[in-house]
Amino acid sequence: MMYHRKIIQPFIVVVGFFWGVDARFTGSAFVSSKRAPSVGAADLRRVVGRVGSASSALSLATDDLSDTGFVLLAGGTGSRMKADRPKQFLELAGTTVLSHSLKLFLETLPNTLSEGPPMVVLVMNKQWRSDFEDWVNKYDGRLIFADPGEERQGSVENGLKALSENTGPGCKYVAVHDSARPLVTIEEICNVVADAREFGASVLGVPCKATIKESDDGILVQRTIPRARLWEVHTPQVILIETLLEGFAKVEAENLEVTDDVSIVEALGKAVKLTKGEYTNLKITTPEDMDVAE
Repeated sequence: MMYHRKIIQPFIVVVGFFWGVDARFTGSAFVSSKRAPSVGAADLRRVVGRVGSASSALSLATDDLSDTGFVLLAGGTGSRMKADRPKQFLELAGTTVLSHSLKLFLETLPNTLSEGPPMVVLVMNKQWRSDFEDWVNKYDGRLIFADPGEERQGSVENGLKALSENTGPGCKYVAVHDSARPLVTIEEICNVVADAREFGASVLGVPCKATIKESDDGILVQRTIPRARLWEVHTPQVILIETLLEGFAKVEAENLEVTDDVSIVEALGKAVKLTKGEYTNLKITTPEDMDVAE
């Protein structure tokens, strides 16, 4: 799908401390002046979840995800990582960044909850699929591929189409997740799904801790935006499937470009619930992020 009219975002400067890194904005990237403290593999396992742990030991809003299919986006090129492959295929704690999400959705959730998700759609370029065929074969019928689109929303739409074609009417919601967020927790997933069931759409997020300044030209500060009303949004973003389909039709008809999935719901004038998540659910974008996650 092609989009022609952009919703323009103002140039934003963020000043503050991120993940223990003293960061400054250069106009194109954050540059750290000191190395962040390392997070070890044991911490990663704690954050991602405990395979086989009883759901009663966790603070969950629901332990049944049987009505929610997952679309896992892994089609990005990761140009800011400056690596020989997209960031989702880089090694993190002994496996690929992407594999952490696959294990969480296909193994940890079903082994921890009363019901795991009925299907995971992996949106991925064909050139990388051979490395993940073993996953598809192991979870036959629960993991399928879909092609990425030219932009994010095209990838989501392709993933949603594949999900709808391969699940029954019992799958009413879609949870869209970035493969570059390998540290999302079981609690976060269950809580954001529960909120979507109540409100029709929900998104994980955290209150913004940094001071945000707006600039028209990237040179002079125009104003400081009140922090109390700002949230940094994460994934998964969970939406009633029929609502997302309605939103895609509006986006195409009006040639809109949207930056995340719940923005489509906002364009329809419908409510989106903010589900408070964890600051640990970072998105791996730069080499410094890999250092933090490692």
